[in-house]
Amino acid sequence: MKIFKYLLFLLLIVIIAGAVYFGTKDGHFDVAASKTMQAPVSLVFQQANDYKNWPEWGPWKENDPNMQVQLNEQTAGEGASYSWTSEEEGDGSMKTLAVVENDSIIQQITFKTPIGDSQSEVYWKFDAKDPGTTEVTWGMRGEQSFMEKVFMAFQSDPFDTMLKTMFEKGLSNMDERVQEAMNAYTITLDGVKDYGGGYYLYTTAASKIDQLSEKMGPMLGKVYGFAQQNHITMAGAPFTLYNQWDEVNGTTIFSAALPVSEKIVITEGDVLCGYMPPLTAVKATLKGKYDHLQETYQKVQDYIHENNRIIDPANPPFEVYANDPGEVPNPADWLTEVYMPVFKDLRSNHPIINENSN
Repeated sequence: MKIFKYLLFLLLIVIIAGAVYFGTKDGHFDVAASKTMQAPVSLVFQQANDYKNWPEWGPWKENDPNMQVQLNEQTAGEGASYSWTSEEEGDGSMKTLAVVENDSIIQQITFKTPIGDSQSEVYWKFDAKDPGTTEVTWGMRGEQSFMEKVFMAFQSDPFDTMLKTMFEKGLSNMDERVQEAMNAYTITLDGVKDYGGGYYLYTTAASKIDQLSEKMGPMLGKVYGFAQQNHITMAGAPFTLYNQWDEVNGTTIFSAALPVSEKIVITEGDVLCGYMPPLTAVKATLKGKYDHLQETYQKVQDYIHENNRIIDPANPPFEVYANDPGEVPNPADWLTEVYMPVFKDLRSNHPIINENSN
């Protein structure tokens, strides 16, 4: 009996000591991870702001593929929420408390446990380093309850380490998802179309083909600047004319142009006014990055060959930038219309048509 009493007394001492230890242990935590992504801030922000995206990059789904997610009617912005049930990860919910667009998000996460609900604050910070780079920080802070401190004391890894590892994995998954979304593209062959033509302002340069993208922007900027300085209104989307294309030597002579409604008399400088006559062309539309333009032109060439059309050498091929990348952050949504002029009437007595008919 005495031994039994001593054991009970010893057990009581251990319990009291444990209670004192865990009760006085600091349970406050603030854990975060950061990652720099090669993507516009608006795209990265949207991944975190809309709960519909979370199942695609959330690291917890890898631990429990059978996790069930319930999205509420509002999934984005302040007041949005969702919940989940999982045998492996436990049940819980998330609610967005505050949003500053493209800057920060504050959310409340609730874990449902056998000993009661536990709430913490989840925070996001988005730092646009330049138009195409974003540093995103994902973190969580709060206070562990007594039982949570006891539970975590018996885990193989410290709580901070487990949490940071989860954030790092989630951010890596998010980056992959963002890059995948940015690289999506489609090419649509629109067939033979009439193009109205008209006057345009332009400046011309010779370039290596692989340096086109470097020169195109500044040249269009120069034409834009000229139009603004002289109060000239654009009459359509900007475009590029390929006056000469030498695939063998990898060179081109091209013009960066802006359409205008009437002829502009220019007496000096390297911005000039030209005229494109109405013409017929095989048209294709690229939705996606400009990297896929070569494939788009190849599809146009294939269409011309397969449909026995004849290219009109009097009119150079051109591409129209149907939307502004500065206003459309996702490159997957950029629209470029490619036109390859062809003869409209193959019955006309043109030397090139006659040559191709023989």
